[in-house]
Amino acid sequence: MSKLDMLTPDNSAIALIDFQPAMYQGVQSHDRLVVFNNVQILAKSAKLFKVPTVLSTVAKDSFSGPFMPEVVEVFPDHDIIDRTSMNSWLNADFRKAIAATGRKKFVLAGLWTEACVLFPALDMLKEGYEIYIAADACGDLSTEAHNRAMDRMVQAGAVPITSYQYTFELQQDWARQKTYEGVMDILRAHSPYGIQIRFSKWALGEHASEAG
Repeated sequence: MSKLDMLTPDNSAIALIDFQPAMYQGVQSHDRLVVFNNVQILAKSAKLFKVPTVLSTVAKDSFSGPFMPEVVEVFPDHDIIDRTSMNSWLNADFRKAIAATGRKKFVLAGLWTEACVLFPALDMLKEGYEIYIAADACGDLSTEAHNRAMDRMVQAGAVPITSYQYTFELQQDWARQKTYEGVMDILRAHSPYGIQIRFSKWALGEHASEAG
């Protein structure tokens, strides 16, 4: 396995960490709505392509609140691993869930970048995992905090990606009809391109026939 190999539904897995109300409150590095949309892109893409997915929260009942329902609804049968540790890798259930996927390529995203993403990323790198960080689906207390955490992970060997890069890397070819419409649904729901798709359908569809 190599970082030069593309992420595929058969060689990778994903972990989404601490997308909870209290954690969102601290995000100042990004527009929170952007992060909110981007984690949904990751979740829906993982579901569409049947990528093994691990969900985890920190202090759900005592402080941070539940995992965002927009993602939980995508995986209604998933157990969500709740922890006390900032570093999810310190939690035995999290480690078991990661190992159970059987995958060595792992995409990570979470709140906040400098702790809940950085810490497990470094430990997983030490354990021999290839780590890919969906940078635009992470957030932190400041732009500086997010950027320095990303720098440290990249220097340690992690690969930065974006949420739609993840989707497109899984799809690869628009001729793959089995997942084509699902990808388009994600684009329509979460991207500016979705506005263009709707307009084009109107202009080239109903409106075009009227003009003709």
